[in-house]
Amino acid sequence: MADIVVLGSANMDLVVRQPRLPEPGETMFGSSFATVPGGKGLNQAIAAARVGGEVAFLGAVGGDAFGRELRETLSAAGVNTDAVALVERATGTAHIAVLDGGENAIVVVPDANGVELPLDDVQKRAIRAARYLVVQFERPLPLVAEAVAFARAHGVTTVVTPAPAMPLPEGFLENVDILVPNAAEACTLAGVDDETDAARALSARVGTVVVTRGARGALVARGGDIVTQVPAHPVTPVDTTGAGDTFTGVLVARLAAGDAEPAALRAASVAAALATTRPGASPSMPTWPEVQPHL
Repeated sequence: MADIVVLGSANMDLVVRQPRLPEPGETMFGSSFATVPGGKGLNQAIAAARVGGEVAFLGAVGGDAFGRELRETLSAAGVNTDAVALVERATGTAHIAVLDGGENAIVVVPDANGVELPLDDVQKRAIRAARYLVVQFERPLPLVAEAVAFARAHGVTTVVTPAPAMPLPEGFLENVDILVPNAAEACTLAGVDDETDAARALSARVGTVVVTRGARGALVARGGDIVTQVPAHPVTPVDTTGAGDTFTGVLVARLAAGDAEPAALRAASVAAALATTRPGASPSMPTWPEVQPHL
């Protein structure tokens, strides 16, 4: 069984490169279009596998060409797909505008990812046998909350990327061991305007909070205090899509491999930066031999 189980979304990313976002009612030309396997769950699973993690993916796809390609992509990366559900909905898509400066704007259509399916016996066995469960919020929140509570009850370390940020059920955060929001998500969850204050507030309810801040690196908080700051690895970004997912996947994989927290955080920071130097989400994620020389 896998050390790391990722319960999350699998989308086909429909990516347009363009100089800027259009104004309302405006038509403009883009410079390129591509279909790229993505979704926060798939991205995190592949990022973890690329740096040596033993990963199983719990997701849902439709019986269409996109669904088949996503399963093949996961398998090719070494991710176990035995528990990927086939549902009677189209495979999810993400419509991504990548701007010339490297930033992006994304609209997600969940489709198969939004089907409400309780954990089945196969998924429960996978979670019980794992050491880490990784989730995001692109699957129905009741399913995510069930999985997190189940993992916590069986001694599995729970890792949550709260994206997209949304109101959480009572007691959810108390079941989270490692929370990895970006700055905006942290502020939304904590109900404050400052990311440092948000990290402190959230860490009073969660084991460890890691707030990712792009080129400004990451903040780590525990027990209501900031315990360290992780510097960003300097690069010239081409496409930031999937950088946060790369950070989370690599962080968990390196912790599972036995790295101490500072080393795992450094590896995650380097990997996320390297991912921004190449276009696309999952195709941009580096392998361990690519990360190691920068540590």
